[in-house]
Amino acid sequence: MADLRFQRNFGIAAHIDAGKTTTTERILRYTGMIHKIGEVHDGAATTDWMEQEKERGITITSAAVSCQWNFPTVLGKVTDNTKKYYFNIIDTPGHVDFTVEVERSMRVLDGLIALFSAVDGVEPQSETVWRQANRYNVPRIGFVNKMDRSGADFLNVVKQVKEMLGSKAVPLQLPIGAEDDFKGVVDLIKMKGIIWHMETEGMTFDEIPVPEDMVEEANEWRAQLVEAVAEYDDKLMEKFFEDPNSITEDEMHDAIRKATIDLSIVPMMCGSSFKNKGVQTALDAVCRYLPSPMDIESTKGTDPSTGEELVRHPDPKEPFAALAFKIMTDPFVGRLAFFRVYSGHLDAGSYVLNVRSGKKERISRIMKMFANKQNPIDFIEAGDIGAAVGFKEIKTGDTLCHEDYPITLENMFIPEPVIAIAVEPKTQADVDKMGMAIGKLVEEDPTLRVNTDEDTGQTILRGMGELHLEIIIDRMRREFKVEVNQGAPMVAYKEAFKAKVEHREVLKKQTGGRGKFADIVFELGPADEEWLKENPGKGYQFVNDIFGGSIPREFIPAIQKGFEQAMTNGVLASYPVEHMKVRVFDGSFHQVDSDSMSFELCARGGFREAARKAKPTLLEPIMKVEVITPEQYMGDVTGDLNRRRGMLEGMDSRAGAQVIKAKVPLSEMFGYVTQLRSLSSGRATSTMEFSHYSPAPNNIAEEVIAKVKGKTKVEG
Repeated sequence: MADLRFQRNFGIAAHIDAGKTTTTERILRYTGMIHKIGEVHDGAATTDWMEQEKERGITITSAAVSCQWNFPTVLGKVTDNTKKYYFNIIDTPGHVDFTVEVERSMRVLDGLIALFSAVDGVEPQSETVWRQANRYNVPRIGFVNKMDRSGADFLNVVKQVKEMLGSKAVPLQLPIGAEDDFKGVVDLIKMKGIIWHMETEGMTFDEIPVPEDMVEEANEWRAQLVEAVAEYDDKLMEKFFEDPNSITEDEMHDAIRKATIDLSIVPMMCGSSFKNKGVQTALDAVCRYLPSPMDIESTKGTDPSTGEELVRHPDPKEPFAALAFKIMTDPFVGRLAFFRVYSGHLDAGSYVLNVRSGKKERISRIMKMFANKQNPIDFIEAGDIGAAVGFKEIKTGDTLCHEDYPITLENMFIPEPVIAIAVEPKTQADVDKMGMAIGKLVEEDPTLRVNTDEDTGQTILRGMGELHLEIIIDRMRREFKVEVNQGAPMVAYKEAFKAKVEHREVLKKQTGGRGKFADIVFELGPADEEWLKENPGKGYQFVNDIFGGSIPREFIPAIQKGFEQAMTNGVLASYPVEHMKVRVFDGSFHQVDSDSMSFELCARGGFREAARKAKPTLLEPIMKVEVITPEQYMGDVTGDLNRRRGMLEGMDSRAGAQVIKAKVPLSEMFGYVTQLRSLSSGRATSTMEFSHYSPAPNNIAEEVIAKVKGKTKVEG
């Protein structure tokens, strides 16, 4: 039984190319898990194990690794005071198309190292990651990487974290030198310099006095640090006013820890992972400031039968409760479910209850993951992260618990797909294989949706972006040996209502013997603003205003289900309906002929009729686009964005280049990267992520609807 005080479950998240995987690789080297550092650009990084990751040099799927770190040490050497800390680390992707990998990792982690590039600072995906961490209240440490690159500016990044992310970023270090001269850091708590040895891959280092030319700056920033944490501890505040130098290192560490766990401050550190500088001090900071499973609030859930709130503490003696946050298909062991244990103890070979399916499942084996390798263990306990084999049926977000003590833990937020492609098998032999492959991929990836086009019979895959769907097709070909033909990418439009309408729908069918009867009076329209604020990500508000039993209570869930199923196909162009409210307030039933199916069918029919009168409108996905370009191409780039119906939102300069921010409809952004290259002679770069849905202009809506209905508009 490990002491939970020495356990840390943390992730590494950032924008693309900030150095997440490179940093993870250094951590594995310094903790003794690997003996040779593998570089991303060589396709040799431990956590980038998929073929597609090695080829492209990007992370696609979050990888979990476990390791141990000795802390505290004196100049890297173990002492009597040293304790072993146990780390579960998740290296997450930076590309916005794989944002669900970050989302599900945040849901189960206790802390985060947020990486920033010293040259580029806060980038679009840094903001997305920050929002995700805020959503799950994850304490974090900021690590400014790439201090060896030209244009590196640590304090500028700290300023951006304050201004752009609205966080109280507090430097714990100052860099000694920058760019090619980056040698080490000044520790503002010890007031000593740290210089790493290149010849030992940064495994050893020297402590030196603060360089003379930095003493004044170091004193100034130390005073700011003391002031920031003194606000958090009254005794420190008194000491600070009497004599700031009387505050001990331990008092500083304790106050920083409390303030970090409380999300009041973000300690900022710096280094260069590629040059082996600064990673060990970041690991020491993880031990010092990030929470153990015991430091975070106990997990809340609900009783599946009564809806009452239940609490589970991180204690192995409590009933078992865990959340499955990732499903993966391994060619050797089959279906693997990654899960975080919040309470209790689970032995390999024992049974758990899957609350969603209501079925008991036998966990045949439990493992600790090391990227794509598994190390079997006999049991797992509260506070730990592992993977299990043996599930017959499991989905991302399922709660696993002790069968006598059921609990439903809060699920995670799953973003909606915005882009679609049609796929069809190339040969008859591929038909069955494609179905099986898509089934497994959808099970693994909750942002991948699949449906069949009723008119063409084609299978439509919907995902988060062009790269996401490209990887899915590539995986079908390599892992499942399925060859498919694919259509051009299509935009995933949605529909919404602008007006409220009242409607009465009566279903009457008499077919010898028992018939079908249902009668519903309802109001259909857009969801309430207040409800939308309280329920982000949910698209359907159902209000039951039936009084006096005009429709028996047992039929209400069937009505709710009928509307929910009907809204997957809108009346304009069969796109899903977004943000709909249904209020059922009257109706009638027949003692013999009414049943749940009658009311479900009646709701579906009622939706089709009422939706036509509720002023349906087409919504298109709007993307948040950021372009970084040399100044001479600014006019061409902004002109091109305007032509694409873009709304310019601001311009800024960063590291000598111009940054253009805009909101542009996704339908106008296909092939943008190629166009941008030709406009800027290959010198501009862009990033794009989903922002929101917005009503499409009439001419665009008409074109889309006409295309869907198979009509072609005559030009001129």
